[in-house]
Amino acid sequence: MVSRKVLILSFLKPVLEFESRLQQLEKILYSYSQFNFSYSIKQTIEKLRCEVNDIKNNLFISLTPLQRLHLVRQSDRPTTLDYISSIMDKWVELHGDRGGSDDAAIVTGMGSLDSKTVVFIGHQRGKDTNDNVIRNFGMASPGGYRKALRLMKHADRFNFPILTFIDTPGAWAGIEAEELGQGHAIAVNLKQMFAFNVPIICTIIGEGGSGGALGIGVGDVILMLEYAVYTVATPEACAAILWKDSAKSPIAAESLKITSSDLKLLGIIDDIVKEPIGGSQANPEQAYTFLREKIILQLNHLLSLPNDDRKQMRYHKFRKIGKFYEFPLQ
Repeated sequence: MVSRKVLILSFLKPVLEFESRLQQLEKILYSYSQFNFSYSIKQTIEKLRCEVNDIKNNLFISLTPLQRLHLVRQSDRPTTLDYISSIMDKWVELHGDRGGSDDAAIVTGMGSLDSKTVVFIGHQRGKDTNDNVIRNFGMASPGGYRKALRLMKHADRFNFPILTFIDTPGAWAGIEAEELGQGHAIAVNLKQMFAFNVPIICTIIGEGGSGGALGIGVGDVILMLEYAVYTVATPEACAAILWKDSAKSPIAAESLKITSSDLKLLGIIDDIVKEPIGGSQANPEQAYTFLREKIILQLNHLLSLPNDDRKQMRYHKFRKIGKFYEFPLQ
C-alpha cells in the first residue's frame, strides 16, 4: 500500500510535534530498558501525556468554523465507502443511471445493517490527486443525481430504508453539467425525496455544500458528525461574493453558521454524532462505531412510525426551517 502524505493543519502542528517528541522519548527509554530509570522520569512522561491530551481536548472544543472546514477537507478523513464497508454487515455497490452515465462522484448500492436491507447513497471524494480527478472531488454531475434517484425509487418500490452520506463542496458547476440539466436533476430529487414512503436518514460526514448536498439531503432525520460542516456556500465563495476578498473567509464562516452545534440550535439538523478527538481520521474505527449505533437507533424509531405520519413529519420538518416571528416593540 502506498502511503499518502497528509497535510498537517497549522493549528495542530505544535501539538502533533510535541506528541511525536514524547513518543521518541518513550522509544528511547524502551530501547534502554536494561537500565533502571527512576520512577519519577516515567511518572513525568505520563504526566506530560495527560497534559497533551487535555490540550487536544480543549483545542478541538474551541475550533473555529473555518478550522473545522479545513479539518474535514483532509485527505485521510473517512469517505462514504469507508463508512459503508465498516458499518454494513454486507454490501454491494450498484452502478449507472440507466441513461448512459455512471458518475464516480456518487456511490450507490444495497447492504445489510442490523439484519435490515437498506439502500445507501453518498458522495465519494478521492484519497489522492488521481483518485480525486476520477471522483471529480466529490462534485456530482446530473448523471450522479439521476443514479441516486434510480436507487431511491428502487428502495421505495421494495420498502428498503434509504441512507444517504453527504460529503461534497457542491454540485459540479461546469458548463457541461448545466447543459445536461444539473439544476433540474437536483430539483427532481428534492421533490421525489419528500414523496417516498420509506424512512430516509441523511448523514453529513464531512463537507456539506450547497445544492450538491441537498440533492441527497432530504430525510426524516438529518445527522451530522461533530466536526462536519453544512453550508449554503463555502466561506471562500461567500467572502468573494460579499467582499471581493477571500481573506475575509473566517468572518464569512462565522456568519454562515456552518457547525453542527449552530445547525442543531437552528433546527437544520436533528442530532450530532460524536467524533473521536482529532476528528474521524484520528480513530476511524471508533467513528464507525459511533455512527453505526446512531443510525440503527434512529432507523428503529422511524420504522415504528406509520408511513403517512413519517411523511408528514418530513414535510413539516423542512417547512419550518427558516421560520421566524416578528413582534412589535413595546
